[in-house]
Amino acid sequence: MPAITVDDVLVLPRLPQLDQTAAVRPVRRLTTAPQGYEGEGFPVRRAFAGVPLEELDPFIHLDQMGEVDYAPGEPKGTPWHPHRGFETVTYMIDGIMDHQDSLGGGGTITNSDTQWMTAGRGILHIEAPPEHLVTSGGLFHGLQLWVNLPSAAKMIDPKYQDIRGRESALLTTPDGGSLIRVIAGEVAGHQGPGSTFTPINLAHVTLQPGAQLDLPWQRTYNALVYVLSGRGTVGADKRPIRMGQLATHGTGDSIRVNAHDEMDLFIMGGRPIGEPVAMYGPFVMNTKAELKQAFEDYQKGRLGVVPAVRMPHTD
Repeated sequence: MPAITVDDVLVLPRLPQLDQTAAVRPVRRLTTAPQGYEGEGFPVRRAFAGVPLEELDPFIHLDQMGEVDYAPGEPKGTPWHPHRGFETVTYMIDGIMDHQDSLGGGGTITNSDTQWMTAGRGILHIEAPPEHLVTSGGLFHGLQLWVNLPSAAKMIDPKYQDIRGRESALLTTPDGGSLIRVIAGEVAGHQGPGSTFTPINLAHVTLQPGAQLDLPWQRTYNALVYVLSGRGTVGADKRPIRMGQLATHGTGDSIRVNAHDEMDLFIMGGRPIGEPVAMYGPFVMNTKAELKQAFEDYQKGRLGVVPAVRMPHTD
């Protein structure tokens, strides 16, 4: 699981020691992601399955894509499809993914890069492996997170961000037992490169066997820990957790994880929006009437059209 790495974590800035009066967040719920298929048939784990939306707010959906080692001819992506009312965040850990959208945005991401698409009032896009990867096969592993937009921002103009892994803020724990990559938001004063409409934090953390993570976290944010690999414990009460499991947390000042094996974690949190959610397929709105309007606008071509000039593998 390469993502972004460093030769010596001890040269990185370090988290502050946890204050003795700080409250470690308790685990509220622990769930195991079911496995399924997305798009044209690539395997995913549905990380948020079975979790009430109020415990996820402001997040909506999270897929772990792979980890899978494709044979030649096997890599798959998604067909062209619409979105409205939220943001898609695609984080590539291993492999390569291309993105193209109906407004001309797009590019290629590889180890530790992020494609951040704000759908806003509406956009069409496609995500697929490049032609050379389809031919050769290879390792593929990533995440796609859906971040809700508040009602006041649901109809803003679409936006695309291409975030390179090297832009992430890198830091470690006081004992040097972890590598923390801040993708968006702010962790202990270290700012990630992602620009968000909804205040959130996103971090990919690698813990060495036996290491403990005490991650300072804003009290007004929720806190979600998803295990990409390995096993350990989570929370003030040291609940056992392993690959493919998600822990949602109660209130407190920090997130605690203890690693038994080497662990990779995707840690998310944000200020809850607290608004009604009406979602169906590729649209996330506030009311059923808005959903109906989104489908009507898509059918009438108001969310965009597939570009005449497309990437070779998307025909």
